[in-house]
Amino acid sequence: MEIFRSTAGLAQLDGPLFLAIGAFDGVHLGHQAVISTSARHAHSEDGTPVVVTFDPHPAKVLRPENPPHLITSTPHKIALIRALGVGHLLIIPFDKDFAQTEAEDFVAQLTESARGLGEICVGVVGIPPVKVNGAVVSSTAIRARIERGDFAGAAVMLGRDYTILGTVREGSKLGRQIGFPTANLSAHSEQFPPNGVYFVEAWFEGVLHHGVVNVGFRPTVSGEKAERTIEVHLLDFHRDIYGGDIEIKFVQFLRPEKKFENVEALGKQIAADVKKARELCAA
Repeated sequence: MEIFRSTAGLAQLDGPLFLAIGAFDGVHLGHQAVISTSARHAHSEDGTPVVVTFDPHPAKVLRPENPPHLITSTPHKIALIRALGVGHLLIIPFDKDFAQTEAEDFVAQLTESARGLGEICVGVVGIPPVKVNGAVVSSTAIRARIERGDFAGAAVMLGRDYTILGTVREGSKLGRQIGFPTANLSAHSEQFPPNGVYFVEAWFEGVLHHGVVNVGFRPTVSGEKAERTIEVHLLDFHRDIYGGDIEIKFVQFLRPEKKFENVEALGKQIAADVKKARELCAA
């Protein structure tokens, strides 16, 4: 997939161009309908389909005091759009200056850059809302399902399993000291599920692993101003992977997060969690 970072990149493509434009947070069934409709129209007119999105999410610039937790970060969104078979992606930097651009001026920019503009598809005109079990598919509805732990409900609207993509960052290494090394994930402001411990599937460099994830504030070892984190212990995995990306699917909730009397008690509970995870793998 070819990725452009400014509208000027559109000049490299043969027209007419058919643009599917949106924030596309989650790349859910509704977004897929917009993208596939635009692509179908492009192919019928011997044109070139292009997906156009924004980074960061517009709401983070327009509502910085109350930005939404995203279903997908930009790296995650790019991967999902690529998986749809999209050939060309334009990512427009969204800042306060761009936010002041009038719609007519934005269309003019696109028209000037493109070698012929065939269509702009934004999911408003000509595409009815996508519904699942009578409910309109939306990023807001999906976030609400993830927040309450309804992964099955989120998956139905996403058209795929709900996952989080995180970059491994250096932590306190406490897990290694008690025999269960963990990868601390920077999840790029994605929507977290409820706090607790989960049995998960995890993909690193395209390889599937199983593990145990803790979502929460690590109350046994963290202070009052603890940051909400995601820590994953991968079964039978012994590599340093700082800076790498892990994609996690939450398979089964194991227990709520809790504060233990000491680190030794925490270690015993983690051992029990890992034992349960191995039993689930065997099953």
